[in-house]
Amino acid sequence: MRTRPIGSLDASVVGLGCNNFGGRIDEAATRAVLDAALDSGITFLDTADIYGDGESERFIGRWLRAAPERRDRVVITTKFGHPRGGDDRRGHPDHVRRAIDESLQRLQSDHVDLFLLHRPDPDVPVADTLGALGELVRAGKVREIGCSDFDAEGLAEADAAVASGAPRFVCLQNEYSLLRREPEASVLPAVERLGMAFVPYFPLLSGLLSGKYRKGHPLPEGARITGSPRFEPLLDDAHLDRVEALATFAESRGRELVDLAFAWLLARASIPSVIAGATTPAQIRRNALAAQWELDPEEVRAVDAITAGFRA
Repeated sequence: MRTRPIGSLDASVVGLGCNNFGGRIDEAATRAVLDAALDSGITFLDTADIYGDGESERFIGRWLRAAPERRDRVVITTKFGHPRGGDDRRGHPDHVRRAIDESLQRLQSDHVDLFLLHRPDPDVPVADTLGALGELVRAGKVREIGCSDFDAEGLAEADAAVASGAPRFVCLQNEYSLLRREPEASVLPAVERLGMAFVPYFPLLSGLLSGKYRKGHPLPEGARITGSPRFEPLLDDAHLDRVEALATFAESRGRELVDLAFAWLLARASIPSVIAGATTPAQIRRNALAAQWELDPEEVRAVDAITAGFRA
C-alpha cells in the first residue's frame, strides 16, 4: 500500500471511512473490518464524533486498547462541529476544546493525528476556531488540523485568518467522484493554490460506482441506494449510462469499475488518500486492491471524455 503526505502525516492512499461503525454494523463486525484494513495496509482511519452517536470512536478506542501497538501504525482522523439539534456555535473555542477531550476519551488515545472542523460555522469567526485548534496542536492533543465541506471562499478566509507562525488547515474533505465533479470549478484550484491536501469522501457515490448497479440487471437487495429516497434518484438512465461506459472502459483494461473510481481520483496529485466505508472484511480488502492501478495521462483523458458534460 502506497502512502502520501497530509501535512506531516503519511496516509495510505486508500483510507477507511468509519461512519458505519455503531450504525450499520456492531462492535464485533467493526473489529473484523479494522483488522482486515490493517492487514491490507490501510492505515488511514476517518471517523467523527457524530458517527454512531460516538460509538464509532468508542469501537476504535477499544480496538486500539486491545493491542496498543496498533496506535503507532494508524493515522486517526476525527471531526467535530457537525450541526445537530441545539448545538450552536460549533466552532467556538469552548466547543473545540470540549470536543477534542471527549473524542480522545472515546478513542482512548492521548492525541488525534488529524482534527477536522466538520462543517463551517457561520456564527463564529474562523479565526477564533483556528486559535483554539492551534492551542490543541501546541498541547500535543492534535498533530494536524483541517476542515470539511468548505467552499473556495471559506478556504481563502481561513487562510487569511491564520496568525503568524500558527497552524493552518492542511486538509480539506469534500465530496468528489467520477460523477460528482463540483470541486473542479473552484475548490480544487483553491486547495492546490494553498498547498493543501484534498481527501474526497463518497468516492463510490454511495455505491453507484461499486459495480453492483448495472443497467438491465436486478438491483442488489439491502444495498445503500436500493429503496432509499435520498439515493435512489441516482439510478436514473443518465447515471446508469455513464456507469456502463465507465465499467466498459475499466473492463477493457482487465479491471473493474471500483478500481477506476479509486485510480481516477488518485491520479490527481493533490489527493493523498481516498476514503470509503466498508461493512465487511471482503469490502475493505477489495478497496485495498483498487490502489494497485495507476492511470496514465492518456487514460485520465479518456475517462474525462466519457464523463464530459455530465452533471449529476
